Amino acid sequence: MLGWPGMMSTFTSKDGTPIACDKSGDGPPLVLVHGTTADHTRWAPVLPAVRARFTVYACDRRSSGASGDGPSYSMEREVEDVAAVVDGTGGPVDLLGHSYGAICSLEAATRAKNLRRLVLYEPPIPAGTPLTPPGVMDRLQALLDAGDREGVVSTFMLEVPRVPPDQLDRMRSLPAWQARVAAAGTSPRASRQRPIHFRGG
Repeated sequence: MLGWPGMMSTFTSKDGTPIACDKSGDGPPLVLVHGTTADHTRWAPVLPAVRARFTVYACDRRSSGASGDGPSYSMEREVEDVAAVVDGTGGPVDLLGHSYGAICSLEAATRAKNLRRLVLYEPPIPAGTPLTPPGVMDRLQALLDAGDREGVVSTFMLEVPRVPPDQLDRMRSLPAWQARVAAAGTSPRASRQRPIHFRGG
């Protein structure tokens, strides 16, 4: 894979799901957890800098990239996935999560034993207002059921993180777009979840 000279390491989550991570670099372990509609290649722009200082474990979240998936989905399973990777590397581990991956990483910090430092990039933490417009989850699911995976990603990007149309056009031209389309099935189910420790608010 272009720009990814490492090798895949696989960790087993609590429910038995295999979680794949591309391992590269040299130094203390750093686990990277990507956001929705992505896989580990989303980290390509920053990989050269981080693998010069760390042994990087760039994970594919469940049902993305080379990772497996379980019979049922919940944020709890994804939290267990991240904790399994952090504890499986031997530690102490630095953990960096982006977007939905940041929420999973935040929750995993409450149970992982080998965590040293936690960095959250754009975590969508609820702040008293809905994170998604009314009806968008049903429309995403309808697009997915119709087999329009590209439509799922485009609609998600425009209406959830509210990416401007001109930026979305640029995203479509990048190599990472196809990985987003391949992971389109993760959008509706992840977007329906709420962080475990924020469910009361």
